[in-house]
Order: sequence, then structure tokens, then C-alpha cells
Amino acid sequence: MGNVLAPVLDLHRPLRRQEPLTNPGSFDELHRKCKEVFPQQMEGVKLILNKNPNNHFQTQQARFVTWQFDGELRGDDYTATLTLSNPDVLSQSVIVVAHFLQSVTSRLVLGGEMVYHRRPGEEGAIVTLAGKYTARKWVATLNIGYGGAHASYYHRANEQVQVGVELEANTRLQDTTFAFGYQLNLPPANVVFRGLLDSNWCVGGVLEKKLLPLPVTLALGAFINHWKNRFHCGFSIIVG
Repeated sequence: MGNVLAPVLDLHRPLRRQEPLTNPGSFDELHRKCKEVFPQQMEGVKLILNKNPNNHFQTQQARFVTWQFDGELRGDDYTATLTLSNPDVLSQSVIVVAHFLQSVTSRLVLGGEMVYHRRPGEEGAIVTLAGKYTARKWVATLNIGYGGAHASYYHRANEQVQVGVELEANTRLQDTTFAFGYQLNLPPANVVFRGLLDSNWCVGGVLEKKLLPLPVTLALGAFINHWKNRFHCGFSIIVG
């Protein structure tokens, strides 16, 4: 009797709502979550002023160096971009870069990149497939194609600790690199520390201290490459 009523009772259970699809962002930002954990190398003393740049000036300045056209189309659940670089009708040369990303589910993004180049006596194209899965506390991303692979993993342990791992393999250069980064947040002290260790025997870290209520951040970094016997250090004052 119980077995007969079970399917009927299941019909009264509320259906699980699917999370709405969101825009996947740009192709260049696929590994951004992991890269934010790694410190940026510093050397010397710098004063950095953060302000909104003039987009028109940047575009004109870039076109003074090289002719380039960029187009982007963003939908509710997809992003498509197209870049034409150095088009020359007379010599029949051009570089075309196309990206497409699609949110398949609320957590899974799939897409790819196509790079096409043509110049006198040479023509070719490289296709790269990409995927990113975002969970509640971690993000896994993979780019793989003819030129190699780029994989990254980001994990948020808690409010204070975040870690990231990157693996890059270049088939043409026959080279593979591995890097581990971490970020420690100390909100009571307004301090953030980022560190890294990679397969090239490079060890480094950057300590940032916010001087609240002023919009000023002090940053001190040091990096040492044991393989090349090099040491870099730097100090920055960031305003804004």
C-alpha cells in the first residue's frame, strides 16, 4: 500500500528552481579569480594614482601604434568578441581573434578562441577550447588547444585564506610551468598578504596595508629566483 502511494506523494513536492543563467564575462577573465591570489612582482619605488582613464584617449593612442578594431557583444548568458589587427588589403595580411563564451548552467561555462593570421606566404589558424566550473567555494578553469593547455584552480578556505594553483603547458616550446599562490586577509589590521611559489624556483610575496580613513595603500614586495640567482624588491604608494 505504501509503495502505491509513494509516487502520488512525490507529485506534491515543490519543484527545485533552476538558478538563472548569467553573463560569463570575457575570455581574458576566465582565470581571473585564481590570478587575483598571486602577487604582482615589484621593483623600485612607485607612486600609483588610480582614476578613471579616458577611453577615447586610450583608443586613439593604441591606433597610433597599430591599426586594430575591437567588437564585443554581451547577452544575458553569452559573450562574443572579435578583434581585427593590422588589416592590409594590398598585402592581404590580417590577424583575426574571435572569442565566444556560453553559460550552459549557472555553474558551467563553455567556449573557445580562434586565432587566424594571414600574410604573404603564410596562413594558419589556432583553435582553443575553454571551460570553467564555479562552485560555492572553488573555481576550476581549463583552456586546451593545439598550442598547449592552461589550467587553474581557486579555492576559498574561509574569509581569511584563499589559495590558487596554475599549470601551463606549451607544446611548441616543450615547456611546462607550475605555480602556487595564496592570499591572507587580516581585516582587523587592514592588511592583505599575497605569496607565491613556482616551478622556476621563484618565491615572493607582497604585503599591503590600507591607511584608513585615507584612500592610501602601502605595498611592500620581495621576490627571489633561486634558479637565476636574482632578487627584486619594491615599495609602492597607491592612492585611490
